[in-house]
Amino acid sequence: MPRTLSASDMVTPGSLGPPPTEPTDGEQAGQPLLDGAPSSASLDTLIQHLVPTTDYYPEKAYIFTFLLSSRLFIEPRELLARVCHLCIEQQQLDQPVLDKARVRKFGPKLLQLLAEWTETFPRDFQEESTIGHLKDVMGRIAPCDEAYRKTMHQLLQALHQKLAAQGQGPEGLLGADKPISYRTKPPASIHRELLGVCSDPYTLAQQLTHVELPCFSDKTNNLEAYVKWFNRLCYLVATEICMPAKKKQRAQVVEFFIDVARECFNIGNFNSLMAIISGMNMSPVSRLKKTWAKVKTAKFFILEHQMDPTGNFCNYRTALRGAAHRSLTAHSSREKIVIPFFSLLIKDIYFLNEGCANRLPNGHVNFEKFLELAKQVGEFITWKQVECPFEQDPSITHYLHTAPIFSEDGLYLASYESESPENQTEKERWKSLRSSILGKT
Repeated sequence: MPRTLSASDMVTPGSLGPPPTEPTDGEQAGQPLLDGAPSSASLDTLIQHLVPTTDYYPEKAYIFTFLLSSRLFIEPRELLARVCHLCIEQQQLDQPVLDKARVRKFGPKLLQLLAEWTETFPRDFQEESTIGHLKDVMGRIAPCDEAYRKTMHQLLQALHQKLAAQGQGPEGLLGADKPISYRTKPPASIHRELLGVCSDPYTLAQQLTHVELPCFSDKTNNLEAYVKWFNRLCYLVATEICMPAKKKQRAQVVEFFIDVARECFNIGNFNSLMAIISGMNMSPVSRLKKTWAKVKTAKFFILEHQMDPTGNFCNYRTALRGAAHRSLTAHSSREKIVIPFFSLLIKDIYFLNEGCANRLPNGHVNFEKFLELAKQVGEFITWKQVECPFEQDPSITHYLHTAPIFSEDGLYLASYESESPENQTEKERWKSLRSSILGKT
């Protein structure tokens, strides 16, 4: 099996040796498709560069970039069919008698390509037809070396396990409770304060990282899960702040979350950091002036500055680059952690994809665009493969997943109950919420 791809494997540029076929569409023979200009080629040429031969194997950076971007132009199952057809045709694997010496040079390279493909993009092989293509081409070279058959069996077994694992999400992440309505005195069996479960900011930051890393792992493969967790953490922070009846206790909770956010920043967990800041900036929390008057806000303002959206999140991007550099030169597993602000990452990828043409006016694939996409996605893949170095505390992570959270109306009502409305608009909303939620007038 191939080793896990690193960011440097995926995006380090280098020259790409030409496969043993004539160039097409006026392209120059040997034109580098990495670290070369113009970084474009026809789809047929790009596919040809993916196919190994007896004396050629594509760079890992090229394999990842092309497999990532090719689905915009061709279905993965069709791409696999064409790759297998080219292998059979070029290596004459359809002949009654095979050149065993030739196949033994080619076989390991084909296995390596298929191993990297199934490891990095396992969902490309969900359809039975794709497995059929794999078995067909491998069945043709297996008579030349029985080790090929064994390796192929191991590859298919690993692929099956990976696909099975991807069908299971982390417990509680996708099925988090919906926000509840406000109750003045929730039953003790339903609600406990977070500070009663974890009073150490560093410990909570570690446990948030425990939640985030599985959230970004291969077991969770839809955007909804990422967004749902981020929103849940925002509302959990706001709920914990608005719940206490006394402003001294609320101020204590605010300062606790400021310290948690700071520890998240130090760890490299920017997604939890932003969720905590967002929760504290929600209107039901930010309007609690008497509460904030008792808070030492200097640390909070520093964190806000780090995540300030001004200049397209310039400060955050600088901090992220620092964390990424620390990860690359890490001497311990704790230094490897980089959890980006996920919504911004998706926004960056979206605008890069939408802002640049997939094809150039001459019909060639704009490979330069996909190199940049692969760089961003490759970094993220590397970051999410880091195993959490912190020991899990099940009682804390269970609370984070299951503790009841207020709806937006519930938060406003709790906020008004804690600190009275200051203007007519707030008074009218308070009256309406008391009527609709508490049944009071």
